[in-house]
Amino acid sequence: MLVIHNRIDAQPHWDAELELSFEARSKSRLRCFSRTGEDVGLFLERGQPALHDGEYLQAEDGRIVRVLARPEPLLHVTCANPFELMRAAYHLGNRHVALQLGDGWLRLPDDYVLKAMLEQLGATVTLIEAPYQPEQGAYGGGHHHSHAGDAEFSYAPRLHQFGARK
Repeated sequence: MLVIHNRIDAQPHWDAELELSFEARSKSRLRCFSRTGEDVGLFLERGQPALHDGEYLQAEDGRIVRVLARPEPLLHVTCANPFELMRAAYHLGNRHVALQLGDGWLRLPDDYVLKAMLEQLGATVTLIEAPYQPEQGAYGGGHHHSHAGDAEFSYAPRLHQFGARK
């Protein structure tokens, strides 16, 4: 089994590739298989952002592994104008939907309820198959809640420190 604990900087070459869905790239503990069928165990640091397409990992045996985003069914959303697209993003955000943002479009996992809502708002919604890489969120890191005093999770928000006065 190829055992991986570390993320590393981009490399000019690699020894293996992992093609993973966004859900799989979001896990810190995962048993999966390389593109050639080798058994792989991921044991990454918890609380980190999801692996992204083109990221590199190093296995315990020194091999370099490149991560690939597996294409998955997505809703590709466009609108007649920027205001309508912003309104669609607002309603999706209000439902805590993770979005991939592009120039004039949004992408989200296929969901018939959200598709109907978007169409009711006047958006054009197309089902596509593509890699999915949603925004991480304004405060970065993985999904976790504050644990005051716990050094691993004690961090200042990156955009604004609420309650801080100058």
